[in-house]
Amino acid sequence: MAWRKMRAAGASAAAVLMMAGCAGEGAKDNQEPRQPLKVVGQFELHSLDPSTSGGFFTRLQVAETLVDADPQSVLQPGLATSWDTSPDGLTWGFRLRPGAHFHDGTPVTASSVAAALDTARGKAGTPLSEVPVRAITADGQAVKVALARPFAPLAAVLAHTSTQILAPSSYTADRKVAEIVGSGPYRIKRLEQPANIELAAFEQWQGKKPAITEVKYQAVGRSESRALMAESGQSDVTFGMDPTSLQRLKQAGKVDIADVTLPRTILLKVNAGHEILGDVRVRRALSMALDRESMATALLRDPEMAATQLFPPSLPQWHQKSTTALTHDPSGARELLARAGWSPGRDGTLERNGRKFTVTLRTFPDRPELPILATAIQAKLKELGIALQVKIGNSSEIPAGHQDGSLELGLYARNYALVPDALVTLADDFGPDGADYGAMGWNSPALTSTLNTMASGTDTDGAAEGRRQVTEILQSELPVIPVAWYRQSAVVSQRVDGLVLDPLERSWRLTDLTWTK
Repeated sequence: MAWRKMRAAGASAAAVLMMAGCAGEGAKDNQEPRQPLKVVGQFELHSLDPSTSGGFFTRLQVAETLVDADPQSVLQPGLATSWDTSPDGLTWGFRLRPGAHFHDGTPVTASSVAAALDTARGKAGTPLSEVPVRAITADGQAVKVALARPFAPLAAVLAHTSTQILAPSSYTADRKVAEIVGSGPYRIKRLEQPANIELAAFEQWQGKKPAITEVKYQAVGRSESRALMAESGQSDVTFGMDPTSLQRLKQAGKVDIADVTLPRTILLKVNAGHEILGDVRVRRALSMALDRESMATALLRDPEMAATQLFPPSLPQWHQKSTTALTHDPSGARELLARAGWSPGRDGTLERNGRKFTVTLRTFPDRPELPILATAIQAKLKELGIALQVKIGNSSEIPAGHQDGSLELGLYARNYALVPDALVTLADDFGPDGADYGAMGWNSPALTSTLNTMASGTDTDGAAEGRRQVTEILQSELPVIPVAWYRQSAVVSQRVDGLVLDPLERSWRLTDLTWTK
């Protein structure tokens, strides 16, 4: 993991003229930094439920999970100060932090934690719902989890944002989440879905008190608008910059840039049950068509992010240096397509048995680099005679297309360490039934067996070989096609010091920030 902080000199005259009044406010705030910290990002909040809210409230440090993790994915105490497991691996105990309180003033009890976790494991598609849990109970100031069979990554699962612990007052009688009452260093002062959240420091927080006591988060859809807000001083911390705007800000704005390489990969999800895409030769040809290095250089402005395999170097246990790299090989792609029965038609589009090679790729603009990458992929496939239609819509259309079977190709970014142990995400994404952001119409009994053995914890000595086998199967079969690795950046005003991005994307670490003196 590496992060960098860079400063650019000068300011965009156009932006200053457009936002002069706002810039003046920023200068005043720099002298008297009593205004709330202003955080701007691309994501809107459409749900309060931890299983679907995208980790908003752990990133804002409103809610806690039982287990936390450091930037290297090493598990750390969260609401639980320690944990242990029985010799047979079937019973786990998590001891709670003494004296912890929720934001409504009620104490954090083992029974309230057990109830929150029971609600979380009832949410389909979440990591905890896939764990073989028999029961979650309170035992004094500890929470006991009984398993039907050993599951070694349980503690890592309880660090996932979908398992955040909310107060009993957060829920309606039927366990719907009506409000967010957490136990973190910040409490919610005002929330207006989908775009605005205001926070205040929680007076009963037991840890280090935040230096910045008020925070405002605002969702802003357009990357260009976020860039102008960052440059003009309307935002103190700004996420979700497109590569072009970020490059301009580096060169022309008086701002700092923090970045970190994430364990995330931009990839093409392939419907392997499709009559065209089900042929592994076709999937390999699609991969060979991609000029990853050129796309990373020209579009992401970062040639190091060209993906040669699914797992980036920021996942050192899973990244395999010995794996044959994915490369740009147009002639090899044409040869594979010909062997699969595809030949150019009169208009240059590939045909087979009277059918043209036409497929649709779905993506979304929430991550601004995705649409421009989709256009580049479209151009490269056209060179092979593949007619790719690009549809830019809502991010929900990819899982919806998976569920109803209509998805052909999807382009998105997948973080393999949202659960600090990547094994958990992989077991879900590439299990026999696939997953919304994993395989579709594809499974490998060998891969499933390897993942299950690793999850049982019975062969710890064989874990490295298991990871190698998983990588080789995915590299060969390509149920998802890696396009680029990912470096996340944030634009930081000079009013603020101390931002270090979390590669696991669990927290924005706002409690580490201070006003510039």
